[in-house]
Amino acid sequence: MSNNQDNLENKLSDAKAGAGGMLSKGQHISAGNQTTAVEVAKTGSMKDVILWLLAAAVLIGATLVNQYLPGYWQPANDVWIRIGIIVALIVFALVCLALTHQGRAFKILLKDAAVELRRVTWPGKDETFQYTWQVLVMIAIVGFLVWLLDNFFNWFVGLFIG
Repeated sequence: MSNNQDNLENKLSDAKAGAGGMLSKGQHISAGNQTTAVEVAKTGSMKDVILWLLAAAVLIGATLVNQYLPGYWQPANDVWIRIGIIVALIVFALVCLALTHQGRAFKILLKDAAVELRRVTWPGKDETFQYTWQVLVMIAIVGFLVWLLDNFFNWFVGLFIG
């Protein structure tokens, strides 16, 4: 296992070096200085605070549309208009959040996750079938043991109660 981990780390460092120091947009390595999604998320500005507050206000408003808007605006009596307004408000809030530093960090995280998913070695059909049966057998064994313990404790508690 350790040998596989060492091989993976070597391949990862070779890939980073082969990329010329550029991993993804907004993330780079240069002389040990690494900008990661966590570092981007920790930075902030007044623009971020305003966008977060705006997104929170819009989401709160989206929760109130169904109850209060029909009383003030006649076309909102149609359920599809209310659904459209709620969806539009949610999309607007997500756009506001995507424009923050934390939203940018989330986009970096998604790109890095996509890169990692491309590196995954997925099991074949035979391996999947074999592992599925192993899991089902273990579930049956553990379920039987839990059933035995449950019956034993019911009997044991029954000695004191009855």
